[in-house]
Amino acid sequence: MDRIPSEVLNGVFIKHKGIYLDSDYTSPEIVDAIEHMETREGDVFLVTYPKSGTIWTQQIISLICNEGHRNGTENINNMTRMPWLEYNIDNVDFSSRPSPRFFSTHLPYYLMPRDLKYRKGKIIYVCRNPKDAMLSFYHFYKLKPNIKDTINWETFLEGFLSGKIFGGSWFGHVRGWYTHKEDFNILFVTYEEMKKDLRSAVLKICKFLDVNLDEKAVDTVVEKATFKNMKDDPLANYKFVPNSLLDQRKGNFLRKGIVGDWKNVMTVAQSEIFDKVYKEKMGDLPIKMLWDLNEETAS
Repeated sequence: MDRIPSEVLNGVFIKHKGIYLDSDYTSPEIVDAIEHMETREGDVFLVTYPKSGTIWTQQIISLICNEGHRNGTENINNMTRMPWLEYNIDNVDFSSRPSPRFFSTHLPYYLMPRDLKYRKGKIIYVCRNPKDAMLSFYHFYKLKPNIKDTINWETFLEGFLSGKIFGGSWFGHVRGWYTHKEDFNILFVTYEEMKKDLRSAVLKICKFLDVNLDEKAVDTVVEKATFKNMKDDPLANYKFVPNSLLDQRKGNFLRKGIVGDWKNVMTVAQSEIFDKVYKEKMGDLPIKMLWDLNEETAS
């Protein structure tokens, strides 16, 4: 464990086992204990790199698995429904939660509960094209109260490419989970496929979770899980998070939710540098990225 005097971080972050943690809300001891967490057959873990569709997929899973949420009869927010493994801010006793249990995490594969490697429990991994994830992450950084100084785009780009930001390397995170997918009972979903055809993505998740919904229920999930409706849903939009954790007076946590927004910010030179790094770190994997919904899928 070591502290990083990085101009990219400018906050209270620690490096632990290859990732950067926000030490205001977790610790190496908490993360290490997760490996020994007892996993149940019905457990569902939503795994993402930061700003890759986490909150959106929380909403989808919650709507699929909680009839009360679909019918508007339960006043339970999605962070309570799917607490964070490594950032258990409300000190939830995971062991006392009834099954099926749902969790969210940004952890790499090697820090997850070890029982998962026996294909016990289910994992839904959502991947977003890294240029859009990076831009969304840049705006998220501005909302963090413990970030000491203003971070400009060029500096953040450098930090993202080197992995010296909260959550660590996008390349390492995605590569690690993808190359170890056979070790887990896992479903890979992309942010872009959810944007292209939300209904198909919902049905795909339903099948993986062994949840059978009738057509009316599926229609309700799709309607309430559109980005616009989710952004207005007080159970999903994270407006309930206090400003001391996420200062949304500076901007919305849920911003645009579109594919290809990176083109409005990145210069041609920056994009070319990014593409070179992407090819070096991910080029040998059969992962296809959709950089813009108006373009063909490209590697």
